[in-house]
Amino acid sequence: MEAALTAALPTAARWKTPLAIAVLLVLLLAVVVSGQWPELRSKLSSPPKGLLAIAPNEIDHVDIRSGADRVALRREADGWMIEGVEHAAPAELAAHVDTALKFLNVSKPSREISAAELGPESFAAFGLDPPAEVAVLEAGSAVVATVNFGAANPAVTSHYVRLGGAPTVYLMPRHVTEEWHLLLDMARRQQGKGSFATASRSADLLLSVSIAQVWAIEIVAGGKLTRFERDPKRAWFKHTGQHTHVAGSDAHVADPALAPVIDAAFRDFDATVVEAHVAPGDEAHLAQYGLALPTQIVLFYGRDSSTPLARLEFGAPADKLDRYARLAPDGAIITVAEFEPRRLNELLKVVGAGS
Repeated sequence: MEAALTAALPTAARWKTPLAIAVLLVLLLAVVVSGQWPELRSKLSSPPKGLLAIAPNEIDHVDIRSGADRVALRREADGWMIEGVEHAAPAELAAHVDTALKFLNVSKPSREISAAELGPESFAAFGLDPPAEVAVLEAGSAVVATVNFGAANPAVTSHYVRLGGAPTVYLMPRHVTEEWHLLLDMARRQQGKGSFATASRSADLLLSVSIAQVWAIEIVAGGKLTRFERDPKRAWFKHTGQHTHVAGSDAHVADPALAPVIDAAFRDFDATVVEAHVAPGDEAHLAQYGLALPTQIVLFYGRDSSTPLARLEFGAPADKLDRYARLAPDGAIITVAEFEPRRLNELLKVVGAGS
C-alpha cells in the first residue's frame, strides 16, 4: 500500500503544478487589468470620510456664490457647461470641478465643533456669518448640500466650513477650500468677470486663472530656472537669495523692496490677451514658430500644488510688436504682445536669474 501511494504522488504533482500556474496567471492578469486583487475593493470598501456622502459623479449642478458674484455649472453628456456661456467649459476647468467635488467627498475634517460648543457669535467669528463662499450642489434637480466656506484658522492650515441646515462647524484642510476658490476664479474668468478692465475681451484672455490664485511661478530662460513664491502675507519673493527667514521658523519673508517689483511684473498677466490665433500646436508647426525650443517657459502653480495650473511657452518673434506663444502641452499657437516676455526678462535682470 505504501509503495502504491508513493508511486501515485508524482502523477498528482504533474497535473496539480500546471493548474496552480494557470490559477496564478489568471490572478496576475486580473491585477494587471484592474490594478487590484479580485474582489479586493468590496472587501476593503469603506464609507467616504468627507462632508458629502453622495458620490461626486452624481452631482449634476453646482452653484457657487461669493458676495454679489455667482457662477452656475451644470453637467451635460459631453462635460460641464457654465450657465450663460455657449461653449463647453475647458477641460482644465472641468477637471477642477470634479476635484473640488471629490475633496468634499473624501477629505476628513480635522475637527468638528458641535452645537454645544457654539455661541451666538460663533458663526461670525469663524467667517460664516456671512460665509465667504457658498456652493449649492444638486443632483437630479434636488439640492443635496449647501456648503458654506468661512475664514482660515489662526495657523492658516485649515478653513471653517458648515453645511447648510446643520449647526456643526468643521475645520477642513486648506486644500479643500483653495480648490473651490480656484474653481470660482476660473469660472468667473470664463464668464468675463475676471476684471472690469478686461471684461469685454474676456474670450481672448491668455490665462484661465487670475494671478491672485497663483502662489508660485517658475521661469526658465537662458538655460536657468528662477522660482518665485508668495510668503504667508502673499508678498512675492525670489526663492533663493532674495528673502529672509523669520527667527525660529522656516517661513519665507519677502524682501519689502523687491516684492512690489515682482508683483507688478506678474500682476499684468491678469490682463494679458491673445493677439491672434495662428496655427494648431502640433509638432509640425512648433519648429516653424520657434516653439520646438522655446526661448522662455513660464510655469504657474496654485497653492499647495506641485502640478502647474498653466505652462506658457514663448517662441520666435512674429514681428517687432508680437511674439509666438502657446499654452503647452496641447494649446494652439498664438501671438502675444512682445512686451510680455520682455517684462519677464527685465524682472530676471533685476532679481538675478536662477541656476
